[in-house]
Amino acid sequence: MFRHQGKSRTLKHNLQIATILSFVAGMVNVAGFLAFRQLTTNVTGHFAFFIGDVADFEIVKGTIFFFYIISFFVGSFLTSFLIENYRESKKLNVFVLPTLIEVSVLIAVGVASNFMVFRYPNLIVCALLFAMGVQNSFVTKISSAVVRTTHLTGLFTDLGIDVSHLIFRRLHFKREKIKANIKLRLYIISFFFMGGILEDFCTQP
Repeated sequence: MFRHQGKSRTLKHNLQIATILSFVAGMVNVAGFLAFRQLTTNVTGHFAFFIGDVADFEIVKGTIFFFYIISFFVGSFLTSFLIENYRESKKLNVFVLPTLIEVSVLIAVGVASNFMVFRYPNLIVCALLFAMGVQNSFVTKISSAVVRTTHLTGLFTDLGIDVSHLIFRRLHFKREKIKANIKLRLYIISFFFMGGILEDFCTQP
């Protein structure tokens, strides 16, 4: 799943990583919302709130949304930096460290939540956004930007485009590739949904 990169990657490899990581993202998304009433897998909404606060001259209030955005960015940057660094040295699989970082952050948050009440919930939201930035960056790089797993806006956009291409046969001849793209996007959406449903079910009293 992680060994194959570039042209050696197939639809099967992308489906494997897409289903696992979109499932994780779905769980993180619901867990973050239920626990902190914040989105923890993407920053689109946070950016809107940040702009709103700045426009209302509530700079201090908007600072937390700025930190949310930066946390996602730092996770993405760190992943890309590590991948490029280790790809150059060829000392180990370049996706090992980002994977370990994400897993460590998610496990630490999950374990801590069972033993303590979070006094600083915004730090936890930042940690989850950081982990999702890590995930989104390395899955984007390993799949050559074919797979995205932490948010669905672009997926539904691409799915709509692919379905329209499937209808106009005379204009789009690579029907097998289009069908493969549709299958991949449906898998990601479905497993994101299932991850969220499972998390919601597990957190019910």
